[in-house]
Amino acid sequence: MSTEEKPTETPAAEETPKTEEAAAEPKEEESTATFEPIVKLEEVDVKSGEEEEECVIALRSKLFIFGETLLDKGTGNKTWRERGIGEARILRHKEHQRLRLLMRQEKTMKVIANHAIDPRIKLEPNAGSDRSWVWSAFDFAEGELIETVFALRFADSEIAEKFKTAFEDAQKEMESVLAGEDKPGEDGGAAADEAAEALSGLKTSDDAEEAAEEPKEE
Repeated sequence: MSTEEKPTETPAAEETPKTEEAAAEPKEEESTATFEPIVKLEEVDVKSGEEEEECVIALRSKLFIFGETLLDKGTGNKTWRERGIGEARILRHKEHQRLRLLMRQEKTMKVIANHAIDPRIKLEPNAGSDRSWVWSAFDFAEGELIETVFALRFADSEIAEKFKTAFEDAQKEMESVLAGEDKPGEDGGAAADEAAEALSGLKTSDDAEEAAEEPKEE
């Protein structure tokens, strides 16, 4: 007689309760160490030079200048080239009320246009465009007065017209300041004489009319 062998069952391993496993694991301790910087830098109050001025208008635009490139320096060969994109702002000084146009390059904040609002400046429409203006002024963006021909292009004709209106209003204000009409008789016209002397060399150039090509529309 053959005896049938019954398969032997292997008993299942007992599972260790998770609570026991968690208790067995070492706890992570949070570090309470503090590290002092080797060099301590003090906060520096950086001034832009505009603290004593108020903004009359600020409009985003693209600025071009007409002149020689570095490669063409001294050759007399002038072309239009882009100087940067940013907000063209007209600023009024809170004390002596003089106005200037200031424009900084976006992100870098580098000054790309900085000149007084002279009443003799004349904005001319760019050839074939109703959203840009061309004019000439003594620019101080590079730290020295340089007679420069500018072209400023806006997003549309409405914004361009808004800039023109604000610029011409600023010119009328500046004319009153130079004539001493802002504070007649108080200082004997000394402030007006000082402002006029500072702007005596500023004249509108005919370079804008002589430019063979205007900055092309994109």
